[in-house]
Amino acid sequence: MAELSRRRLFGAGAVAVGGAALGWGAGAVTGNREAEAAPSVVPFRGARQAGVATAPQAHTTFVGLDLRPGVDRAGLVRLLKVWTSDAERLTAGRGALADTEPDLATRPARLTVTVGFGPGVFRAAGLEERRPSWLKPLPPFAIDRLEERWNDGDLLLQVGSDDQVTVAHTLRVLLKGARTVATVRWTQRGFRRAQGTEPEGTTMRNLMGQVDGTVNPRAGTGDFDTLVFSDGAQQPWLADGTSVVIRRIRLDLDGWDELDRPGREVVMGRRMSDGAPLTGDAEHDEPDFDAVDAGGITVIAPNSHIALARSADPGQRFHRRAYNYDEAPAGEAVSDSGLIFVTYQADPQAQFVPVQQRLSDADLFNTWSTPIGSAVFAIPPGCAPGGYLGEQLLGG
Repeated sequence: MAELSRRRLFGAGAVAVGGAALGWGAGAVTGNREAEAAPSVVPFRGARQAGVATAPQAHTTFVGLDLRPGVDRAGLVRLLKVWTSDAERLTAGRGALADTEPDLATRPARLTVTVGFGPGVFRAAGLEERRPSWLKPLPPFAIDRLEERWNDGDLLLQVGSDDQVTVAHTLRVLLKGARTVATVRWTQRGFRRAQGTEPEGTTMRNLMGQVDGTVNPRAGTGDFDTLVFSDGAQQPWLADGTSVVIRRIRLDLDGWDELDRPGREVVMGRRMSDGAPLTGDAEHDEPDFDAVDAGGITVIAPNSHIALARSADPGQRFHRRAYNYDEAPAGEAVSDSGLIFVTYQADPQAQFVPVQQRLSDADLFNTWSTPIGSAVFAIPPGCAPGGYLGEQLLGG
């Protein structure tokens, strides 16, 4: 019996060894195939920070941070040098210098790291005179039901990638590097369709099923550059920088369920199926706001979302880069979902605020959407080799 047990033991061991060998072989083949696929890298350094004109990734997390008491200009410079070094390595698919899990950094999947400054940075650095006049909370809107836990902040980290593991790892590295300087105020995780599930350039849909963001300045055009990036006229250090507005909007999906499809299209002024205006045949057709039906009623309601979002002033435009959010529901609720509505513009007071005011005053969609968070940050320019983010402001 002892011999039989030994034979069984050795037999099982042989199977285990064979299985391990087989597993190693399969892993080696898989590893070789992965190694052959070049990682998708977005350059970190340049005149402008990546993550603004970059095509939106599938996942982006926004983190607002508060500076610790006593942090000064020197402390900010040290932090930004660390973040610059770490972000440059991580976006290239390499572990950061103090990275305890460098193997998680090998697939950047179009990773971008974008840093923003709130008003507190200028106070801490003793540079209030360099703060742009628009860098302040947005004016109150009647539809706002803002919750303090989603508002404001001294610093912003925006981390985007087509891989959620990459986002999580990058954020952990960057937040570890900031522990002595700042604390997390809020975190907002957003998502779109996974990379490759739709043709490139497809307009995203929000969780209400709407095509969201049809009218958007196109990166790489002069129009985009003028609307989005600062020319440095007000603050020379901000040339090639921009501003970002982050609005957290809770969507009443349960209430939206009670509205039929024609009713939804009246609210938005667009067809649900393809996003075309109610007067057009395709998503990007120009809407005809004067068209009437056989009964003399305007086809696109004047208080529809599409009508109020438009402006006769070509300067009242901005670049949208929105993401869905979906949190765990509680109690009787079926969902806790919404939109992280993100816009970039040279001057939010001149470009974003007038549009938001019109929407707040009369948009039919307000019945099902409620802003619960709001923050504004200055996005400094990018950095050249050997430089660091924010050097144009803090280094002089």
